[in-house]
Amino acid sequence: MSGSPPSLTWESPEKQISEWNGELIRPSLGGDVRANQKLSGTKHNVFGIQTGVAISFMVKRYRAKGCRIYYSRRPEFETAEEKLEFLSNAKLGELSVDEIRPDEKNNWLNLTTNDFQSLIPIATKESKLAKRPSKEKTVFKLFSLGIVTNRDEWTYANSPAELGKKIRYFCDTYEKERHRWNLAGRPKNTADFVSREIKWTSELEAHLRRGTVLRFDDQHINDSLYRPFVRRVTYFAPVITHRPYQNAELFPQSGCDNLGFSVAVEERVPFGLIATKWLPNKDLFLPSCGQVFALYRYDQEQNKISNITDWALEQFKKHYQPGRIKHKRPITKEAIFQYVYGVLHDPLYREKYAQNLKKEFPRIPFYVDFWQWADWGKELMDLHTAYEQVEPIKLIRTDIPDEKSRKAGVAPKALLKADKDASRILLDSETMLSGIPPQAWSYTLGNRSALEWILDQYKEKKPKDPTIRQKFDTYRFVNHKEQVIDLLLRVTTVSVRTVAIMNDMKRAQR
Repeated sequence: MSGSPPSLTWESPEKQISEWNGELIRPSLGGDVRANQKLSGTKHNVFGIQTGVAISFMVKRYRAKGCRIYYSRRPEFETAEEKLEFLSNAKLGELSVDEIRPDEKNNWLNLTTNDFQSLIPIATKESKLAKRPSKEKTVFKLFSLGIVTNRDEWTYANSPAELGKKIRYFCDTYEKERHRWNLAGRPKNTADFVSREIKWTSELEAHLRRGTVLRFDDQHINDSLYRPFVRRVTYFAPVITHRPYQNAELFPQSGCDNLGFSVAVEERVPFGLIATKWLPNKDLFLPSCGQVFALYRYDQEQNKISNITDWALEQFKKHYQPGRIKHKRPITKEAIFQYVYGVLHDPLYREKYAQNLKKEFPRIPFYVDFWQWADWGKELMDLHTAYEQVEPIKLIRTDIPDEKSRKAGVAPKALLKADKDASRILLDSETMLSGIPPQAWSYTLGNRSALEWILDQYKEKKPKDPTIRQKFDTYRFVNHKEQVIDLLLRVTTVSVRTVAIMNDMKRAQR
């Protein structure tokens, strides 16, 4: 090889590759466990990791224009040993490859040939930054990532009282360090100076240098959708919330009148979508990031403004209600919001545009019956935001005393395991729920079902932060057991109903 190949970064290697003048030969060894959960990192991945592995060979051609890309892929279920054997014996010149060409979006794998680009965009950066309404040619004006705290163990809790204790301690410790830092003559290297009892970031250290004062205020305690169907309280305030993004304009305070939905748009996991009336976390669909689109936004005076653009309303009215005829159900911005949520649940839409939805924001088609999809969207949104009030499903609960734990005077061992094949959930060493309908497992959000998200979030896990582990590690499943059981019963109802609606959608005319 000759020349200096580009230094690839993970954000957009395909774009950098497509701009490379020369040849790229990329044998892919596969082994992406997140993309195919039937794979095993230890068995199928050459490095024993979850991320897929590929090797790139770049050849510089001094007079070449553009890049020619040659791609080869090993069989999906080939073992790591078989792949290493292949690498030991394969000759690059004899490798069987396909030449592929990037599309206009610089995608060079899983290329799509559909009408996605002709659909209505729900959001773009250009529309978000536009100063004039005439330039807002999307469904939503504002969108945002969910909040990032960089210290979830400090800023999230199951109750306001528990959260208040942690935040007061955090603020008190910060203030002590700020006063001590001033008395010490403001040493330059705060990273080595400050106490590590709390979770510092470079931004928090910058606030210390500027003399920012931190005081606890319970007005900053907000409800937050932390994971699908898992509501917690968070301390949403400047300085302590590491990256609020634009959420102060969408969910400025607890109980504000707004509805939104979070979408996962990433290669790593399947499409994820859920509505929320609470402040959403960025890692809602962990490991994917959640982008938030809301019905309203708020200005600095807390005035509520529609976040659906006038352009979108005009497009929908032109298509569905042309002319000056008065309709019994005139299309409104709220109805468009519901229509979008309905369409994004359409299984045929998700299948047709699966590759597009991994790479860019959704776009919306005009289906034949607007109101059918809007009504489905409203019903789904009501289910997904009021899940704590739906009728709990009737399951079989079995309680068998754990004599060993009782003799030892300790709580039953927490399990929170899903046994899909047996249609049951093992809560702890005493209690089991059985008779779970198969449909409940098929309602997935990202890489797991709604029920599995709940089970994962209520497991007993040792905090990583040493101070939290020492002073605030109070969570025990036994204290929340009945609440979790009630939640599982209600979300099972939600899951079954959601799957039924999505099955109805499959038969709808488009």
